[in-house]
Amino acid sequence: MSIKAENQWRVVSVSVAGRSHEKRGQPCQDKHHWQILQEGILVAAVADGAGSSNLGDVGAKIAVNVALRAISQQKLLPVDDIGWQFLLVDALRAAKNAVLAESQVREVEPRELATTLILVVATPEFVLAAQVGDGAAVVGDGEENIFSLTSPQTGEHINETTFLISEPGVENAQVNIWRGKLLHLAIFSDGLQMLALKMPMGLPHSPFFTPLFKFMRVVTDEKEATRQLEEFLRSPKVTGRTDDDLTLLLARYG
Repeated sequence: MSIKAENQWRVVSVSVAGRSHEKRGQPCQDKHHWQILQEGILVAAVADGAGSSNLGDVGAKIAVNVALRAISQQKLLPVDDIGWQFLLVDALRAAKNAVLAESQVREVEPRELATTLILVVATPEFVLAAQVGDGAAVVGDGEENIFSLTSPQTGEHINETTFLISEPGVENAQVNIWRGKLLHLAIFSDGLQMLALKMPMGLPHSPFFTPLFKFMRVVTDEKEATRQLEEFLRSPKVTGRTDDDLTLLLARYG
């Protein structure tokens, strides 16, 4: 849980355990991580460990940490779209390999650490995202328009998705770029997608995002902003429609 303003970025992020996990005594299997690079570029990741996996939370934590490190440790950042796209896919692959390596260390099947992963690189002029699995990322511009950056990857059934450890996971990842005057960014796990998106199209549901983006205009205090966002995620208006783990990362530029 955090908020930080640097280089005109303001970021608020929270992960909370869903009611179903709390009833079973399970930890929150969602993880998130973000960092502002020296160049003023925001890098953020959200991962959702599989509910059917015993170590989904471990896989998710490894995925977000390794993916961000793969980008932040670059001595020279890309100068064009193709370079960025390759870097994001390489970061997904690094995260996948790290999760697989952890399964070997623990002597468990890789599926025990199954997780999704959304990785986003944001600047004031463009946003790139790479995603394996469900959840999504959306962006908002200065004219109050909201656009989908990614959409949930699902299988034949609504509760099925693709995981990072799967054979086609990285190869079939969504990799998208949006160009415009960025004002807002939101990344969220699948626990929120039925509230945040118009399914099955995967389009942003404006009544969900508009109040959150207004909230980001005024927040300044770390503890208070985190408390309010967590309170929202635990409110009946949210938990009445989902009992899954919930992660929401909000960012505003300027």
